Amino acid sequence: MKACLPAGATGLAVAISGGADSFALLAAAVLLREERPALPLRAVHIDHGLQPAAASFRQACTELCEQLRVPLSVIAVEVPLAAGESLEAAARDARYAALRAQLAPGECLLTAHHALDQAETLLLQALRGAGQRGLSGMPACREFGAGWHVRPFLALPRAQLLAFGAALRVQHRDDPMNADLSFDRVYLRRELWPRIERRWPGAMMALSRAARHAAEAQDLLEEAASHDLERLRDGEALSVTALRVLSPPRRFNAVRLWLRECGVEPPSTARLNEAMRQVLEAKADAKPAIHWGHHAMRRYRQRLFVTPAACARLQGPLAWRIGCDAPLALGEGLGSLAWVRHKGGIDARHEGMSVSVRGRGGGETLKAAAGAKTHTVQHLCQEHGVLPWMRDALPLLFAGDALIAVADLWLETRWCDDAIGFVPTWIGAPNIA
Repeated sequence: MKACLPAGATGLAVAISGGADSFALLAAAVLLREERPALPLRAVHIDHGLQPAAASFRQACTELCEQLRVPLSVIAVEVPLAAGESLEAAARDARYAALRAQLAPGECLLTAHHALDQAETLLLQALRGAGQRGLSGMPACREFGAGWHVRPFLALPRAQLLAFGAALRVQHRDDPMNADLSFDRVYLRRELWPRIERRWPGAMMALSRAARHAAEAQDLLEEAASHDLERLRDGEALSVTALRVLSPPRRFNAVRLWLRECGVEPPSTARLNEAMRQVLEAKADAKPAIHWGHHAMRRYRQRLFVTPAACARLQGPLAWRIGCDAPLALGEGLGSLAWVRHKGGIDARHEGMSVSVRGRGGGETLKAAAGAKTHTVQHLCQEHGVLPWMRDALPLLFAGDALIAVADLWLETRWCDDAIGFVPTWIGAPNIA
């Protein structure tokens, strides 16, 4: 177990379910505590509330932790089930979200995944048509929340793990859901795996080894993608012109890594193919947008962006006063407005005048400089490259029916003076260009 821990680990948090695997892991962690007493050890139990046996699992975890003198946290979670989503996947996502939030900086979450879990994962991913990343199975150690997720027994056959727990006389509970054949992993383990092992006795370790080979290949793909991204990056976006130069496999490889770096799960292969087709083939003046889940890829002026599926929009109107000391909060993700004194700002004689802050309605006009023509806000946005899907997020300031400013981008010159006046500044503004 010691070899799996990353350098700088600050503590161990063992995830225990009440089953034999996780109880054996906790017992092993207690032995490690004797060797490394400076490394704090605790246990975490997630109560999904999905079955009557939940109370029995909590009790078993409590008893073992008291016996081993390990602090225990029990966390109840709700398992939201989206349309078409399996209960198995929803429970896993809820469990890991709760565990991620639990970790202190540098702390290691330990889970009891073993070689059979790895072999099953590879088979299930293959049956789902997964790519190289899915076929890589589970990593032995990865960054997770503020710390790490470590699977110290990933190369160990389950029989050895159970034998270790039995030797220490660790008492566990059997999960009734582990007999429910409606779950894919349970069906694989109970119905198919015995037949596979009879035919191929070394299947478990062979498939685990295949997952390691796939992981090594995935590392090489990500290394190549990182090099390509150095040439593709254009601010927060990717250069569509540079994407066209790459071969399709390298293009997809780079875009997948870019999306993951943005914290976005890439779409299915079919959806990504369609996205690249639209991005590369749409007319020059088109603004293609490809949606999946809560995200979208959008092209604008030969740059590719990843954005939320729903475009940001300023809600309003919001009341404010020229020169007011208090910033005006614009809403989640939109920052706030504040007044600063600046030469050439809105005439100081208007200080205290009530203004209304709201989003575009269409057709608004503004004279942005002395001697300039009056233009629509739409024209100014196009001229200055404001991203089309962010234009409805721009805060427009009105005095009565008169538009006097657009965020901190443009002031209505007819309201300004050469002396020191007031200029709005957009604090915490989202990326708009």
